[in-house]
Amino acid sequence: MAVHVRLRRIGKNPKKRPHFRVTVYDERSGRDSRFIEEIGFYNPVSGEAKIKKERLDYWVKNGAQLSATIKSLTKKIKE
Repeated sequence: MAVHVRLRRIGKNPKKRPHFRVTVYDERSGRDSRFIEEIGFYNPVSGEAKIKKERLDYWVKNGAQLSATIKSLTKKIKE
């Protein structure tokens, strides 16, 4: 089973107020489908992001692949 860490879109009106949760998925799942674990959130309107670093490290250590967006978010959070 290949695992990916990517964003899941949520919010009342996705066109005007997008809000995302950082989730761990099996690669065969869709963007908004069933997930393994939720490890953070991201609000692009305010630029606020919070990711549980220890859980992200755990999944990466066990072979999870990060999406391009998650890679850039982790770089911003570390700085």
